[in-house]
Amino acid sequence: MSSVMNRLSIFIDGNNMFYAQQKNGWFFDPRRVLEYFTHDPEVMLINAFWYTGLKDHQDQRGFRDALISLGYTVRVKVLKEYYDDNSGRISQKANLDIEIVVDMFNTVDQYDRVILFSGDGDFERAIELLRSKNTHITVVSTEGMIARELRNATDRYIDLNDLRPYIEKTDG
Repeated sequence: MSSVMNRLSIFIDGNNMFYAQQKNGWFFDPRRVLEYFTHDPEVMLINAFWYTGLKDHQDQRGFRDALISLGYTVRVKVLKEYYDDNSGRISQKANLDIEIVVDMFNTVDQYDRVILFSGDGDFERAIELLRSKNTHITVVSTEGMIARELRNATDRYIDLNDLRPYIEKTDG
């Protein structure tokens, strides 16, 4: 590999990936994700970000600490409750799309390649703009959970299930 395209940043939409993994029936190991995408000695990991919603500030404390010790920058937001007039149900959501895009653009001069773990179509325009800056974008998601617009905007799409042998969580 030449010196071009060696600097990599990884952005993981934790909530989106939780549901994708749940749909697939298996979970990935955050350590193995980093190892898989940086196994080439010429690839330099610049940043790895993990975004997640929390019930409260203590929620998932152990998991977040483990992510930080692996080298992830963890961004969190407390879940907000929303009332759905149509169903009469209350749902909870912590939308971190803006935080992901802000981090992508604040660090754009530091990397040549992005791996985005998300299927959210809201990222389409950000991906288009990053590609116009000669950034190579790979999106990891799963069939049935990736927006057509996002898949069309990216340089490369990888189905999460194709990575299973390399990144699946194998211990408790």
